[in-house]
Amino acid sequence: YFGLHPSLRPLMPYWESGQLAFVHASGSPDGSRSHFEAQDYMETGTPGQHNTRDGWMNRLQGRLPPSESPVQALTLGESIPRILSGRQVVANMPTGRDAARPTLIDQPKISQAYGAMYAGNDALGKAYRDGIAARKELMAELSSSEQRMANNGAPLPNGMAIDAARLGRLMRGDPKIRLGFLAVGGWDTHANQGNGAGQLAGRLAPLATGLATLAQELGPAFNDTVIVVISEFGRTFRENGNGGTDHGHGNVMWLLGGNVRGRTIYGQWPGLNKTELNEGRDLAITTDFRAVMSTLAEKHMRIPDSALQQIFPQYTTGMQHVSNILL
Repeated sequence: YFGLHPSLRPLMPYWESGQLAFVHASGSPDGSRSHFEAQDYMETGTPGQHNTRDGWMNRLQGRLPPSESPVQALTLGESIPRILSGRQVVANMPTGRDAARPTLIDQPKISQAYGAMYAGNDALGKAYRDGIAARKELMAELSSSEQRMANNGAPLPNGMAIDAARLGRLMRGDPKIRLGFLAVGGWDTHANQGNGAGQLAGRLAPLATGLATLAQELGPAFNDTVIVVISEFGRTFRENGNGGTDHGHGNVMWLLGGNVRGRTIYGQWPGLNKTELNEGRDLAITTDFRAVMSTLAEKHMRIPDSALQQIFPQYTTGMQHVSNILL
């Protein structure tokens, strides 16, 4: 009834081993078709609310056991994404091959000058020192892990897999890193989407390779990790006049991990009859994305029930379809 796209072949072993699952007809209950709004709601965890200042993953971080480490949460990118913005300290590093290269701040004279400038005990000074501490810790671990990789004769991967490999090795080598985030764009296939081959297939292939690389590089840590793939939109049920699809409502979430109860498709499938489609054009949503994330927060990250309301305010129902998603 369902099948993996041929470009997702690298993930098939995880499905067969029961470590890959999907949640169909999932997404945000808000009906916005704006990229900015839809992604903002998904990252803040408060669909329909414009005034939420922090991201739900930052709020989740604040409920984890206290840690003095500045790398409890790590994102790959030039800036902190909305999902991890907030009061908690978050480390970030550039993507691609530039991540391991020294910058001006690594030069002793520059570092000393900035250190003197931000020597105070104010919030800005603390943020600077946390950032420098996180960078030193990450660069040391990254240098060590990539040296080991070179010694084993394994080449660095390309594209998304570079970042996935680094994230996996960093999380494997440093158990203090509890949360990781990586954004991948290019899914707005309004024209020439393709089928077995084409634009969509060309994006799925590196995504599958990147996820498989992440799983492999996590090593033993994979057994205690849940990787979630989520997007702000689904796609419309019918193809448009340009051979593509437009912004849709219902979507599918992917879950990959050692303790995922995989080889299963979760959620209530609403069907594709015209009467069942959302606004007559796209898949309806039967599982709120917060149901999945709440389940993971509670059962995987050991967040108590009393704290879930602070992570996902105004959300209390919808967990019945995904409560058994973990072993």
